[in-house]
Amino acid sequence: MKKELICIVCPNSCELAAEFKDGKIEVTGALCKRGYQYAEQEMTNPMRTIATSVLVENGELPLAPVRVTKPIPKSRIFDVMKQIENIRLKAPVHIGQVVIKNVCGLDSDVIITKSVESKS
Repeated sequence: MKKELICIVCPNSCELAAEFKDGKIEVTGALCKRGYQYAEQEMTNPMRTIATSVLVENGELPLAPVRVTKPIPKSRIFDVMKQIENIRLKAPVHIGQVVIKNVCGLDSDVIITKSVESKS
């Protein structure tokens, strides 16, 4: 199976073609080795980061942005989002605060990326 990709690792945005041949992954179009590594990962175990928001009770803002600290397998995005959507925090919350430690056992934490203070 041949897969067309746009590399997102560096500013070159190489147009890659990757496919399995003779038990190996063959990549064309990469201008640097990072493109080859990106294509191999996309073919074998695609990873993604998540950025979303959680509800904050009694806060200056109703929501606080969150993200994962490490990429997670693409196939587990919906599992992680299900855990995140159940979070309800009480203000104040602060940048870097861990909301979910080791989410879904994936060695990635969910953290706050913008502080939300309590209503005055």
